[in-house]
This record gives sequence, structure tokens and C-alpha cells, in this order.
Amino acid sequence: MRIAIAYISVILLWATTPLAIKWSIESAGFLFGVTARMAIGTFCVLLVLLLSKHRLVWHGKAQLTYAAVALQIYGSMLVIYWAAQFIPSGWISVIAGLTPLITALLAAIWLREQSLTLGKLLSYFMGISGLVILFGSAFDMNTDAVLGMAGVLFGVFLQAFSAVWVKRIDAKLPALVQVAGGLLLALLAYVLTWQVFGGQLPTDLSFISLASILYLGVVATTLGFVLYYYLLTQLETTQVALITLICPVMSLLLGYSVNHELLTQKVIIGTALILTALFIHLFFDWFLKLRRQ
Repeated sequence: MRIAIAYISVILLWATTPLAIKWSIESAGFLFGVTARMAIGTFCVLLVLLLSKHRLVWHGKAQLTYAAVALQIYGSMLVIYWAAQFIPSGWISVIAGLTPLITALLAAIWLREQSLTLGKLLSYFMGISGLVILFGSAFDMNTDAVLGMAGVLFGVFLQAFSAVWVKRIDAKLPALVQVAGGLLLALLAYVLTWQVFGGQLPTDLSFISLASILYLGVVATTLGFVLYYYLLTQLETTQVALITLICPVMSLLLGYSVNHELLTQKVIIGTALILTALFIHLFFDWFLKLRRQ
């Protein structure tokens, strides 16, 4: 029962995060929205770390790991928050579904992992096809939407690069320690960015923006992380990976029904191709292996 509740909770958290990001920046601005979220998230994660048996360590590999994690928390999230100004929230989740594909490609190049199988190559073709159609839909909207799409795609690349970098370092740190150290470095980078670009506190922060920032900082960042890694210890990786197949559809429907976001035929086709690519990436080679046996 605990596993089922955790699984459903992670799906709901991941599916609602893009819309919460969209709402959090509407009256606050993207820089304040992401900085406030990470400040709250850092406080909460450090509190969890204090209550647990884990402690931050600062040897060489640990510092490199924190830097790699910070690349995702700072670099990737900053770009995605910026891009969220220009595209529907559901598109963020759909493009994020490409993360496992990009991660596998980077691992094959950087870690020399044997991941470029027939199934993986087919999934790349399908994923790129879906992405091209989504970009076509963005071109139908305006130039800003195209920039937003490119921004999210770059953010997803940074996230995948960060994951492969952490694996290459192989510091064997507990996940909670990795994230706590990464959050500390990322928060410092956010504060410096705030100073450099003359960040201003919002003068008219709406209730929905404030509630979204609190939700993202306290719930999505802290609880979502804890539950995700709990599932990784209790279930097979492929079972957890199924979450990335469910969330984009839920995010699109949520954005369409709650935030009245655009849902055209091109968006549906592009999403279907990307989700098919993800399914092939996860299960095609497994099916072939099972058939041979």
C-alpha cells in the first residue's frame, strides 16, 4: 500500500510541476520564481538531512558531484523557467520525456556504455520526429514559442549531461547528500545571478504565484525527491520509468482543462511520437531478449 501511494504521489507531483512553474512566474517573474523555489527547497532538504543519519562530506569527488548536480538544479531549471514564459506548461513535460533518450546517448558517448542498440536507434528516430512536429506547432504560434521550445530542450540536455557526469564521477554518495550539496551550490549561483541581473522583489505577488512557489519548494522539490528515490529502492527501474510515460499526457490535459492551453492536432501527434519513442527506448530490447529466450 505504501508503494502504491508513493507511486501515485510521484505521478501527481511530476504531472503538476510544469503548470505550477507556469503559475509561479506569472506575477513574480521567472528569476524570482526559480530562486525562491530553490531557497525553500534547500531549507527543506537540509532539514531532512539534519533529521536523517546522513551528513554532507567535502572530499574531492563529493565536491565534483555537488557541482554536477548543481548543473541540473541551476543551469537546467533556470533555462526551463525562462522558457516557461513562452510555451504551454504541458509542452515542458512532453519535451522532458526525452530525458532518458538523451541520457542514454550521452552515456554511450561519454561512458562508452553499449546503449546504441536497434531499439534505442529506433526510439531516437521517433523522438526526433515528434520534436520536429512540436517545433512546427511552435512556429505556428510565434517566434517566442520556438525560443521556449529550444530553451526547454537545452534544459533537458543539461539535466541529462548532469546525470551522466554524476555517474562518471561515481562518488557513491547517498542521493539525499548529493541533492543537498547540489542545492547549496545552485542556491549560491541563483543569488549571484539575482545580484548581477538586478533582480527585484515582486510588488504585486498574486496568491496563485505564491502558492505555486511554496508548492514547488516544499512539496515538489523535497517530497517528490524523497518519494522518487524510495520507489527506486522498492521497484524495478522500468516500473519507475513508466512514470515518464504517464506524466506528459496528464500535464497536457491539465494545462488544457485548467489553464486553457493550446492543444492542437500537431501537439497531439508530436506528443504521441515522443511517448512512443520513450516506450520503445524502455521496452523494445527487453521484448527482443524475452522472445529469444
